[in-house]
Amino acid sequence: MSIPNGSGASQGQWGRAWEVDWFSLASVLFLLTFSPLIVYYFIMSCDQYHCSLMDPIVDVLMGNSHLSDIWNKTPFLSWKAANIYICWVTFQVMLYILVPDFCHKFLPGYVGGIQEGAVTPAGTVNKYEINGLQAWIITHALWFVNAYYFHWFSPTIIFDNWIPLLWCANILGYAVSTFAMIKSYLFPSNPNDCKFTGNLFYDYMMGIEFNPRIGKWFDFKLFFNGRPGIVAWTLINFSYAAKQQELYGQVTNSMILVNVLQGIYVLDFFWNEAWYLKTIDICHDHFGWYLGWGDCVWLPYLYTLQGLYLVYHPVQLSTANAVGILLLGLVGYYIFRMTNHQKDLFRRTDGNCKIWGKKPQYIECSYTSVDGTKYYSKLMISGFWGVARHFNYTGDLMGSLAYCLTCGFEHILPYFYIIYMTILLTHRCIRDEHRCSSKYGNDWKRYTTAVPYRLIPGVF
Repeated sequence: MSIPNGSGASQGQWGRAWEVDWFSLASVLFLLTFSPLIVYYFIMSCDQYHCSLMDPIVDVLMGNSHLSDIWNKTPFLSWKAANIYICWVTFQVMLYILVPDFCHKFLPGYVGGIQEGAVTPAGTVNKYEINGLQAWIITHALWFVNAYYFHWFSPTIIFDNWIPLLWCANILGYAVSTFAMIKSYLFPSNPNDCKFTGNLFYDYMMGIEFNPRIGKWFDFKLFFNGRPGIVAWTLINFSYAAKQQELYGQVTNSMILVNVLQGIYVLDFFWNEAWYLKTIDICHDHFGWYLGWGDCVWLPYLYTLQGLYLVYHPVQLSTANAVGILLLGLVGYYIFRMTNHQKDLFRRTDGNCKIWGKKPQYIECSYTSVDGTKYYSKLMISGFWGVARHFNYTGDLMGSLAYCLTCGFEHILPYFYIIYMTILLTHRCIRDEHRCSSKYGNDWKRYTTAVPYRLIPGVF
């Protein structure tokens, strides 16, 4: 529904929902109930059933096993895992708040240090310490120094404690989500950027506070979106590769591809962390269980399924298949990065630039914040942004498919990622466009007329 710019309704609809319909509530209850079970089921299937998603169900239905048998075979929380996880999170917190960024001082083109975020619905502009690339470099340097010199712990330590670490991640995810909700009632960072629907379950999952913070610099959204989950992503894959070497005496080319392609994605995230401040996660989502638990558990455990699968099912790809998958991943990354680069260049220059050798075309629009301030913006309809409204997501999906193809076609488990990302990004397209329609009103109609497709030209 389009709402005229400057109206009170437009202000109220900018961002997360104020009111909850029955479908939204049902969806929230479903996700709160089943998301933890889905993560457990996938990891348990690999640990006990060699990554088969059907065998546990068949076993229980045929009476060959009981749910209690499966649960009793599951490794429980251990002091070793708890100590590993506490040290890991504490180290990442220290890198985040105690070590100012120095990478921007010697890496040409990298934007780090103190940066401003987007305008919040209440009209606030938060400042952030961008030092994720630095944290990634320091963490991985220490990892490799240990692996090749000090030998304080085995490079397989993450895989060897994977399920006990799952319980630690769940404890942190629920703890930070619950704390964020309590904080929003008792001592919010900015009361004007809070949204209360009156529905406890929806508010817990989707969050109440827009930018919860402790002190001046510890921002919940930026920290948990980037650290500790994404910094750990590449370390988790390295641990899988080390386990493959330990078990089989070699690391397969499929495992190398997973490490390379996902490593590029992780490094891209941290290289462009300042740009990330302008994305939907930071600009629109409130901080609740969806981000808190999701970043602690869902991301590190389900985004790394390809590497985990390859430990149990090592796949040696033919040269042609390996090259084809690599090209698919690199082309997808190129589309993803260049699409975002064009948007960033357009924003930084206020349209005074060239996209594909031409001055970009755009639609001028306006919107009003909660405090009544009117802002003006431009929506580009040139370059990749003229091909589809979310063509960066198209590139992202190509990369996601490449990760999955490294695993062959014996099991469906490693293909969960492309299925999930397709649902997630399609839903994000619709969610983002609903917000934009409410935010920009009739200007958004003009934009969608100029760029009619969301992801795939001529199809969707």
